[in-house]
Amino acid sequence: MEIRAMRAFVAVVEAGGLSAAARRLHISQPALSQTVGALEREFGEQLLIRSSTGVQATETGLTLLAEARAVLARYDQALAVMAARTGESSATLRIGIPLELPAELLSRALLDLSTAYPATRIKVRHLSTAAQVEQLHSGEIELGLLRERPPGQEFDAMLVVEERLGVLLAAERAAELAGPEGIRLESLNELAWVGFPRSGSPAWYDELTAVLRSHGVDPGGQFADGQPLIAEVKLASVSAGRAFTLAPPGWSQPLPDSVTWFPLAGHPIVRRTWAVWNAGSHRRDLGHLIAALDQPRSLRGVPEERADDVK
Repeated sequence: MEIRAMRAFVAVVEAGGLSAAARRLHISQPALSQTVGALEREFGEQLLIRSSTGVQATETGLTLLAEARAVLARYDQALAVMAARTGESSATLRIGIPLELPAELLSRALLDLSTAYPATRIKVRHLSTAAQVEQLHSGEIELGLLRERPPGQEFDAMLVVEERLGVLLAAERAAELAGPEGIRLESLNELAWVGFPRSGSPAWYDELTAVLRSHGVDPGGQFADGQPLIAEVKLASVSAGRAFTLAPPGWSQPLPDSVTWFPLAGHPIVRRTWAVWNAGSHRRDLGHLIAALDQPRSLRGVPEERADDVK
């Protein structure tokens, strides 16, 4: 039985239900239910009595509860002692972020964190999704903001923002293609897509290129690995009028007069960003930051009255 499973079981009993415990632990209810079920299979005993009003521990469950609390208390004490010895480095929270991210998403949460945990230092690294997953595995970052949700149960994940992407085009070309609802994706089939290497975010790349192909747009060849397309490169490619790139509304980079942004008619492309962290993490400052990010996610690029349609 792992520490993570012990902590989950204690949270369920103390909260009196799976939903409340899942919120406390910042994980999904199905994942928590699977953890409890795995414990019951491991011990070959029923640990919880489930009812419409919540859950209660069985006699065996109460025995496990007492032992788990003792183990967790000793474990947390050991961590506290080591944190005191390692000093300031233990209060550093390392976060991976993609190149394009709504500015208000992280800034608001970090301000909240700095008020609650003034001793915690923040280090932010710009990394692709694949690189962030590697550094989460190795412990080089504590939190990643990824374009895709990693499979399996090693990490917990929470959707933090959705953006309906529009298109950046040369202004003259945009004037030719724009309709009353924006630019139709299929009308871009004669232009080259300025994208990103598949290795940086394989699942998101495959999802995105599948949408492009379904609208008759050829994604073209693979982009070179290790060469992320920064804003200046994208804009230079687009301004010549023979290419397009995708971008959220209110793009943070200033646009030259020769380039303009338009929504895509029908909003066919949605980019999602997930907060991802190690499922066994015990850090309270990290938990506070995750809770601060757990706000109603914004669906950028959609009229306010339509945002509820996809929640």
